[in-house]
This record gives sequence, structure tokens and C-alpha cells, in this order.
Amino acid sequence: MKYKIFISSVQKEFAQQRLDLKAFLLGDAVLRRFVSEVFLFEEIPAKDRRADQLYLEEVERCDIYLGLFGYEYGNEDTQGVSATEREYIHATRLGKTRLIYVWGADEKKRAAKMKKLVSKAGSALIRRRIEDGSALTVEVYASLVDYLDTNGALRVPPFDTAACHGAGLKDISRKRIEWFLEAARRERGFPLKSNTTTKALLTHLNLLDEGKPTNAAIMLFGINPQRFHRTAETKCIHCHGTEYRRPFASMQVYGGDLFEQADETQDFILGKINRSIGTRAVSITAPATYELPTDAIAEAVINAIAHRDYHSNASVEVRLFADRLEVWNPGTLPGTLTLDALRDDHPSVPHNPLIAESLYLTRYIERVGSGTQTMIELFREAGLPEPQFEQRNGSFVTTLWRDWLTDKILAELDLNERQIKALPVIRQQRHLTNSEYQTITGATRPTAKRDLEELVRKGVVVPKGSGRGARYELFKKRLINGSNGS
Repeated sequence: MKYKIFISSVQKEFAQQRLDLKAFLLGDAVLRRFVSEVFLFEEIPAKDRRADQLYLEEVERCDIYLGLFGYEYGNEDTQGVSATEREYIHATRLGKTRLIYVWGADEKKRAAKMKKLVSKAGSALIRRRIEDGSALTVEVYASLVDYLDTNGALRVPPFDTAACHGAGLKDISRKRIEWFLEAARRERGFPLKSNTTTKALLTHLNLLDEGKPTNAAIMLFGINPQRFHRTAETKCIHCHGTEYRRPFASMQVYGGDLFEQADETQDFILGKINRSIGTRAVSITAPATYELPTDAIAEAVINAIAHRDYHSNASVEVRLFADRLEVWNPGTLPGTLTLDALRDDHPSVPHNPLIAESLYLTRYIERVGSGTQTMIELFREAGLPEPQFEQRNGSFVTTLWRDWLTDKILAELDLNERQIKALPVIRQQRHLTNSEYQTITGATRPTAKRDLEELVRKGVVVPKGSGRGARYELFKKRLINGSNGS
């Protein structure tokens, strides 16, 4: 069965949240199987109809009324009632399933009539309080999964909400719980105190199913998560050269909880890539600068761990080559997202919302939906080629390009003095024209043309465009036997 959902709120107050919520409901791997339509009034084209008649008819058509009550009450009709309250009253009169989320905790800021509406809803049903878009996604996800389960729609519940077979509270690490409470309070102002019981914390995070730890609880806080989910691990492989071929330079498989996997995987990568050590002018510890932006590495690794398909028998894989770092995440993008959309503003559609919420609370991830853009910006600032995102062999693959022009490779290329002189400029701005090459090196136009064509043959640059717009762009990765390494 497919369900229609009506989202009710003050449109102006929650303009972005409404759009993000619709994208999540239609894009989540589980929910999209059951949600046929999400109604947003602002998406209706102009019609010769009264607005109040239209939105009340849509309430009648819906199966679930989802109310987001904030600080504002909204525009009032001639009787002093806002559209949001009219919609709530109509849904109640018709016996619709109502899911109410109250935004914010500062009651002094809440409009008087909205306070009354919140109180009215609270006396009739269970509400959930939320303070940001991430929490809204988690709460809506948990409510809808519970609704679908209660109505028998879920034969197989989503991975992160399902009870972990054979697991109990004894399988939860108290040490990890205490670490989480401290980290979440420090990083996000988490409200629960350090002495909160394990059961109380898991209940607060929606990580219990009839008193039993869910898969998400075990993956986040379990003493030995791989006892229950053998392939929920991260494989790190350091390859010789630019091809995925045995024997490997080194390989490690990291288990434990998701926080441990994230930390150990990042340590593996940082221990293998190039770094330069600065001076102790500022502090007693000499700063280290890595060849790849460390925040982008963390983003790629944690995105894979948080958003992978845990029903897959594959593991997260990190493959480090001489020219690139690949992070393989079992699964595919949500149906509402495309690879191109990852480079622009896009909504958050987490594959495992309950897992993502705990990673957010400890600042392992920031606002979901902007991670790919952050990686792109970090690489631009570092003067490196932009990250590449693709679907490959059933996995979502993020590729971070290294600066492959090492001293050893430059020696092998046997460049002339002019080419070596131009190379820093090519690296910095990622491209060069014939005229710019002449200015930098003092070469004539024919000599510049020969030098640049030789750089093309040696795989350093690739020609782009023609005529006045012609230029030579720095190649992302080294050519091997006339073809790209892969």
C-alpha cells in the first residue's frame, strides 16, 4: 500500500525544511516504497480556487497529517485562525493519523496562539520536540517506520531501526556510552547528563525496539558489533602504483563500532600519504601538512560508514593508490539524487538516519547534505583536482586525487628547464595557455608549442579547446602505457 502525506506548517518559517523533508520522504530507500505523494501547498500552480478549500481537500485526501509547529502562528483568516490550525482541526475531525513535531524550546519566542495549538495537540496525542533539521529527519523516520510496522506494511524493517537478533543491553559498551554523552554534550550541547543510564540514552536516540538494542545501537555502541554483523567493517588497502593488483603494499581490516572504524581508517590513510612538517614557531608541536585535505578525507570515510547499505555483504573499502584515494561505499544514491546534484545544493537523504544522527551529535559529520560540496571546496583551495563521484559495481565511489607529480616521477619524465619552470604555475592554476608558457619561460611560440605537446605525450597535461580558447590542463593522474591507471 502507498500512503499520501500532507505537510502542515507555516510555509515562510520552514521553507527549506519543508522541501528537505519531502525529498527525504520520497528519496529514502525504505520510505519511498510506501510513500506515493507528499503534498506541499507552495508547489501547487496558480488556480481559480480558494486556497482554504484546496488545502482542506488535500487534508481529506491524505493518509498521514504531518504537522511542524514552530514559533510563528501564521496568517489568520477572518475568524482569527491560521491555515496550519485549520489543517490540524480538519485532520482531527476526519480521524487522520497525525504526527506532530514541535520546533524549538524557547517558549518565550513562540506566538501565543501557536502555544495554544501546541497545547491542544499535546493533550490529544504524543508530540516530539526537535531543534534542527537533522533531528526532524530522525524523528519523522522513526515515527513513519513505527506507523508502517503497526499497519503491517513492513515485512522487513529498515536495518537501523530493526532489533538486532540475539543482542541485549549487555552487548552495549558502557564505556562507549559515557564517551558519547561527554562528546555530544561538548560538541552539540546534548541535553542528557553524563550519568544517564544506557537504556535511557538508547531510548532518547530511538535505538531500542521493544526494549532490545537495534542494529544501529549495536553498530554505534556495541562491545563487538561484528559478532552480529560480520561484514560491517572497513577494509583499508594500500596499493603499489595506480592499479588494484596483488600483492598489496599493506592491508588492514578494521572492526569495532563505527566511531572506532572511522578513527582507525583515517589514521591508516594519514599514515600512508605524504606530509610536510612545519616549524615550532607557534607552538611546541611542529604542525603537519598533508598532501590531501584531512577534513575531506574524514568526510569521505565517514559518509561511507554512515550511509552504506548494511544489508549488503560487501564492506566499506578504502583503496590508496599512488595517484588517488578511493572510498567504496556499498549501495547506491537515493532515487531523488543524481551524481551531478552532489556538486550543488541538495537535500539530506541519509540511508541510515539513526546512525547519522549519533555521528552528527559527536561532530563526526556536520549538516548532512553539504559534505560533497565541502570536499570539492577543500580540494579547490588546496589546488588539487576536484573529487570524483560515481556508481561502480554496486557501490558509490568517491575518488580524491593526489598530486602524483612526485620528485621520483619528475625525474623519470626528464623534463627540460623550461617545462620545469612552468610546472609550478600549471600545478597552481591547473591549466596553461601557449601565451602564458611563453611569458613564464621566455620561449618562442613554436618552442612553446613543442614543449607543451611533449608534456601531452608524457601525460602531464591534456589539450582542451581550440583557437584562442585553447589551453593545456594538468592531468588528474599519470598515464600508464598510454592509458589511464585504474
